Amino acid sequence: MNYKEIKLKPKKEESLKRFHPWIFSGAVQQKDNDLIEGEVVNVYTAGNDFIAVGHYQIGSIEVRVLSFEQEEINLNFWKKRLNSALELRKSIGLLSSENNSYRLVHGEGDLLPGLIIDVYAETAVIQSHSVGMHESRMMICEALKAVMGDTLKNIYYKSETTLPYKADLGAENEYLFGGKDVSEIALENGLKFYPDWVKGQKTGFFVDQRDNRALLEKYSKDRKVLNMFCYTGGFSFYAMRGGAKLVHSVDSSAKAVALTNKNVEINFPDDNRHEAFAEDAFKFLGNIKPNDYDLIILDPPAFAKHRGAIKNALQGYKRLNAAAFEKIASGGIVFTFSCSQVISKEMFRLAVFSAAAISGRKVRILDQLNQPADHPINIYHPEGEYLKGLVLYVE
Repeated sequence: MNYKEIKLKPKKEESLKRFHPWIFSGAVQQKDNDLIEGEVVNVYTAGNDFIAVGHYQIGSIEVRVLSFEQEEINLNFWKKRLNSALELRKSIGLLSSENNSYRLVHGEGDLLPGLIIDVYAETAVIQSHSVGMHESRMMICEALKAVMGDTLKNIYYKSETTLPYKADLGAENEYLFGGKDVSEIALENGLKFYPDWVKGQKTGFFVDQRDNRALLEKYSKDRKVLNMFCYTGGFSFYAMRGGAKLVHSVDSSAKAVALTNKNVEINFPDDNRHEAFAEDAFKFLGNIKPNDYDLIILDPPAFAKHRGAIKNALQGYKRLNAAAFEKIASGGIVFTFSCSQVISKEMFRLAVFSAAAISGRKVRILDQLNQPADHPINIYHPEGEYLKGLVLYVE
C-alpha cells in the first residue's frame, strides 16, 4: 500500500467525511511531484490523517475515491466490489430465465467511480470513464471472470469515446476475453433483442429503460404508438406485446432503424403493425397530422452534457414536447424523458410545463419515472441520478 500521496487543504475533508467520492483540485494542498494520471493514491488531511484511496486524474476532479479505508487496490478488492454489485442484482430478482440483461456496475452507485459494466446474456461490456479504470481494465477483467464464473463467455472493452480525450491513451475497443461464436441475442422481460456493443451507442442497448418500457406495455393496448428517437426499438416491441394497433419507430440513424426492424422481427415475425423511419425527429413531428397517434414516446439523447448547455437543452425539451402535445390525439399519453445529468427533475418538469402551456392542451401527470434499481444512486453522491421521465395524459 505504498501509494503516492496527496494532501488536502485545511478543512477540505468535510465532504469525504460524508463519503462523497470526488476530490476536487481546489481542495488539494500538495501532492507528490511524479504522479501519473490513473495511478492509485492515498489521500491525507492537512493534519496527516488518512482519509481515502483512489484514482488520481488531471482535471477539476483530481481523485475518484475507491475506498475510505486504507486498503490495497488489488485483485481481491475488485472481486469484492464486483461480487457486491452482482449480489445486489440477484437480491432484487433481476437475473432470471426471462431477463439476462442488466447493468452490473453503475459507477459511483456501486462504489466504483468511472466504471460501467453492462451484461447481455453471456457477454459483459466494460466502459471506462477515467484513466484509472482504463489502467485497471485487465485486473477488472480477471475479477469479472472469477465473480461471474461459467455464465460469462465474453468480455468486450468499449472505451474509445468515453475516456478523457486529453489523456491520449490510444484505447481501442476490443475483446479482452472470448470473442468467438458470440451469442447475439439477449432477453429483457421475456422479449428478445440484438445488443450491438461493437457498433452501437453506449454499450449497445439502453438497459436503463427496462422498467419504463414495461410500464409502457401496460398503456399500449389498442393505441397508435409513435416511438421517437427509437434507437434499437426497445419501447416499440414492448408496445407491440402490449397490444398496440400500430407502432411507428423514428430515428435519424439508418443503422438504428435497421436494428429496430431486426428486433421487432425477432419478437413479432411478419407483423405488419410496425414501420420504421430514418428521419429527423422534429421534422417528422412537424409533418404528422393531429390524431395520427394517441401514444408518443420522447426519449432523446442527452441534450446537455455539461452545465454550459443547460439553457439550450431546456429550450430543446420545451420545443420537442410542445410539438408532441400539439399533434397527439385527445386522451393521448406521452412518455417523455431526459437523460441529461445536469438537468434536474425540477428543470425538466418546468420545460414540459412550458410546452404544455404553449400547446394550450390540458395535461396531467400520471407517473413520474426514473432509472431502475440496477442503476443505483449512491446516497452520498446525488449526482448519480440522471434519468427522469413523466407519463402525461393529454386532453
